[in-house]
Amino acid sequence: MNILPPDRTEADEYYFTYIDKVPRDADILRLFETQLDEMTALLNGISDEKSMHRYAPGKWSIRESVSHINDTERVFTYRALWFARGFDAPLPSFDQEIAVAGSSADKRGWRTHVEEFRAIRGATIQLFRHMPDEAWARRGIASGKEFTVRALAYMTVGHATHHSLILRERYL
Repeated sequence: MNILPPDRTEADEYYFTYIDKVPRDADILRLFETQLDEMTALLNGISDEKSMHRYAPGKWSIRESVSHINDTERVFTYRALWFARGFDAPLPSFDQEIAVAGSSADKRGWRTHVEEFRAIRGATIQLFRHMPDEAWARRGIASGKEFTVRALAYMTVGHATHHSLILRERYL
């Protein structure tokens, strides 16, 4: 199945910050796999010492940033699963600052963050690879906003792209 990019009615405009980072002609399922390889290579090139770096006071460390990427991927894919399976109860908001503060990311070894990304992305790939065709257009409410499953898939890739650019430009 060819999964077309979401239109502007499939997510709140804010989330197009991420969706628009995905090439419009991309095969989203293939992009999940390609991005797994690219992100793993990027993260494997960061030393344990460098992973504690913050590019400015009060900013997240690289470990906290990757913890955030991991948490957000879990949240976006849980929402996609929820909506795809036909549940209609709204889902709560996700506060990234609370999540990072509660993660103790800087107390864990760097390699565990990289391994966690690989495991989460592997599960994400399986979820979307086996998504029924009719589920991609299903909608639901999260954080008081309406999303389609398709938009959540694009948001997941775009969010990781967004943060890999920040890692390259501000941290490395």
